[in-house]
Order: sequence, then structure tokens, then C-alpha cells
Amino acid sequence: MAHQLSDKSSPERAQQREVSLVNWQQAADEILDVLPRRIHEVMDPYVATTPDRTALIDDNAKLTYLELDRALGATADALRALDIRAGDRVILVSENSIPLACLLFAASRLDAWAIVANPRLSPRELDQIRDHSGARRMFFTAKVSEEAAAHATRYEAPLRDVGPFNSIGVSGLNRETKAEPVEADGAGQVAVLIYTSGTTGAPKGVMLTHRNLLFSARTTATLRSMTADDVQYCVLPISHIVGISLLTMTLMVGAVTRLVTKYNPAALAKALAEEGITLLNGVPATYQRLLEYKQTAGLQRLERGSLRLMSVAGAPLDSELKARVEKELGLPLGNAFGITECSPGISGVRAEAPRNDNSVGTLVPGIEARIVARDGTIVTNGDIGELHVRGPNVMLGYYRAPDLTAKAIDPDGWFNTGDLARFEGEAMFIVGRTKEMIIRSGFNVYPAEIEAVLSTHPDVVQCAVVGRQVPGNEEIVAFVQLLKGSSATAQDLMAHVAPELTSYKRPSEIILMDALPATSTGKLLKHKLAESLRN
Repeated sequence: MAHQLSDKSSPERAQQREVSLVNWQQAADEILDVLPRRIHEVMDPYVATTPDRTALIDDNAKLTYLELDRALGATADALRALDIRAGDRVILVSENSIPLACLLFAASRLDAWAIVANPRLSPRELDQIRDHSGARRMFFTAKVSEEAAAHATRYEAPLRDVGPFNSIGVSGLNRETKAEPVEADGAGQVAVLIYTSGTTGAPKGVMLTHRNLLFSARTTATLRSMTADDVQYCVLPISHIVGISLLTMTLMVGAVTRLVTKYNPAALAKALAEEGITLLNGVPATYQRLLEYKQTAGLQRLERGSLRLMSVAGAPLDSELKARVEKELGLPLGNAFGITECSPGISGVRAEAPRNDNSVGTLVPGIEARIVARDGTIVTNGDIGELHVRGPNVMLGYYRAPDLTAKAIDPDGWFNTGDLARFEGEAMFIVGRTKEMIIRSGFNVYPAEIEAVLSTHPDVVQCAVVGRQVPGNEEIVAFVQLLKGSSATAQDLMAHVAPELTSYKRPSEIILMDALPATSTGKLLKHKLAESLRN
């Protein structure tokens, strides 16, 4: 049973806490008992029982479970022939595709660590990952995207066959790198190394074990009542933790994963109407652009087809967008919260208990949470503090950064997410990032609240609020992207928010932009906006 730890001083409350801990451990143990040792093993039952059932579809091909198993075997053999050893790090530069999925799971078969990198990264960013990880080789799916092909050329990686796949760029062999030790237990063996820059810009390698990924995938699949009849639309990049988790959980239940190379709202609308998609996961921008497409294409209505569940994570969801999406598609839009370091699932709104607010739902089974004040005390009663979590989903640590790991995970296993949150009963609300909190005239100001109010203006596509240092204080600056063709001005937006916000929460300045800087998943890069104010 998922639960929130709280400050309980009476004997009765202490006893309740002990019962909660037992329930938490029981939930975790029940899930862990049924997990395989490695992520590639999730498909094995279906190779044996439903070999002719479709497993993967991309823009160019499809594979049954039997064909996928054979492709994995051939790909693993090819990697072995290219001197990839157990414990090596391998960088896979690719958009979502069947070749990428096979390279990822083939690395698992060899006990190598997969580093999936988005082809839209710059050469500098890829160099940082290569150098920090000590990767044995880099692989580029040149046929899948022009960006991957360009990187292959830049790294002088000739195109060759790798197992059943052709036109894979293969870099030279790093003979100096050392393989990491191999752990038989999935709790100790790293499956993927995900590089995240966070707000600092310096890349950190998040070590996620096989157990981390499998636990998170299993809990999410269970909460979504996934079966072999589902078709998952996997548009979030596999270079991101959510994409890896979606792929793993779908194969775990013997269902179909529809791999999408690049997001196109017109293609999504067509897939919903014609391809039997039952599950859709996105970031708020995924849904925002889908609604924009409907408007610009002059469609009367979007057809939802077989869609039974849609969810959103990765960025704050404003209530106005949620209401518009739900009205259009006739289904609840389930909000969820996760973080790379937690593989990623922490909480989610249950399909059977939809909400009309911006709560990120209740904790997933087997995960503990506590809210910690700035002075280190545990707070309750809806108070805001830092969210700390603990469970089998928490990363092994940051690669080659024991100091950063020690700062993030305490000796008792509590991971500090760096997010500000509060609970209303079992429902969790994310207020913002600790580092994003603005202290204005002595008052704590949470950007998410201001962003939610700005987003109620009908012409606002998305917005981001950051702080700007001024002598003796901080100012609030809002960056706003408007609908194309909108005539709204910054003054109009100021007038819109003024009645809804107390004086110290109102922006000092609103800056209109054609587009806000974002990652490939649509997550806004607030640190770049903050940096622009210092230049």
C-alpha cells in the first residue's frame, strides 16, 4: 500500500506508522517477487506462448514476438563480434525505432550498459557523454533520422550491418576503457545510464538498474490495467526514462508498442482514428499541439478510436488545457509525476478515480514519501516542503560522482527529488522546484501558481516563470508563448492575472516569445530563460 510518511508523535500514530511500513514493504515485495532479472527477459513468456503476436511497430516495419527474439539474438551476437563486453557502456544515438529497441535489449543480453542519446543533441553534448561514460563504442541509426546520420559522419562512424539492421554507424573501439563489474542480482546491475543536465547544465549519469526499471514498469502497467490487447503509442523518446519505461511495460504484458520517431500531431490524430491505439502518454505540449492541429486543420472533432487511457507527465499540467483535452477526447487526462532518478514513476492519478484539479495523484505501490521543511523537520497538514522518496525505484546513484550521490540519497535510502510538494490526504500536489522558488519581499512565491493563472488566458500556449535577482530582492519574470495570430499584449496578460494574484505574486515583467526553449520531450528549460535575464 502506497503511503505518505508523516510526523507522528503519539503511541497510536507510531503504531499506524509501523503498520504503514509493513504494508509498504509487503507491496514492494509482492511486485519484486514476480520480476525477471534483466529487462530483455520481459518478452520471454510471449515468445513462448504468443510468438506470432505483434510486438513492435515503427514507421518502416513490424516484428512479432518471435521475430523480435531472433532480432535480439542476432543483434547481441553482432555487438559481441564488435568487442562489446559485459560491463561496457555503449551509446545508442537514435530516435524511437525498432533498431533502437533491439540495440537496447541486446545490450541487456550482454550485461552492457545502454546509453540512449537523442540525435538532436549537439556534438558538444554527445562528446560530454562519451567522455564521461568512457563508452566502448557509439552506434548511430543513420536510416532512422538525418540527425543520427550526420552524427555518424561527424564521428567518422562507417555504416555497416549490425545483426539484421543495415546502415548503422559504428564508431571506433575505445580500447582504453574498462568494463564495470557485473552483478548477478538485477538490483545491483546497471541496465541504462541516462544523462540529465538538470538546471546546472553539467551532465550527470543516472545509473538505473534492471530492478529499478522493471519495478517501475510493473507498477505502472498494473495501475493502468494493461493487457496483451493494448496498443501503446510510444512518442516520448526512449532517450528519456519515460520512453524506456513505456517500451518495457508494454512488452511485459505481451502488448503492442507503436514506436514513433518524431512527434507529429497530424500523425497522432491519424493513429488514434485508424491504428487501434489504446494508451497515450505525453507531456502537456503533446496535447497542446494536438488541439492546435485540430484548429488549424479545420477538423470538426478528433476521433479517439480505441483510446481508453491517456496520461501526462514531465511538466506542470494547467487546468485549462486538461479541461480542453478531456472535452475533446471524452476521457480523463490522468496527471502523473516522476523523475529520471526514480525510474521514473512516483505518483499518478488512478483511472478509476479521475480528478478535476492539478494533483499528480497518489503514490504508486511500494513507494514511501515524506515532506521535509527547510529546517529538516517532517511536515504534515498540507504544508509545503521538499519531497523525499524511498523504494525499489530509486537509482543506484550518479555515475562516477559519489559526492553528488551522497547529497541526493541519505544513508537510510531517502532520495531528495528537489521538488516542492504538499499532500491533501493521499493526493500529492507538486508546487515547483526547490531551486525555482522565488523569495520576494520575504514571501515564498511558487512559479507553478503564477503559471497556472497565466495559462487560463485563452491565447496562452505555454508559459514559464523565473526569478530575477535585483538589489535586496527578487523579481518575478514570466515568459509567455501565445497562439499564432494572437493580438494579446503583455499589458493584456498583466491585466488578466492581476485580480487573481496578490501583489507580491504578480510578475514584474512579462516577456512574449515565439517559442520557449524545451527539451525533446517538451519539458521547458527554465535555466536557459533565467540565464537570459543575467546576460
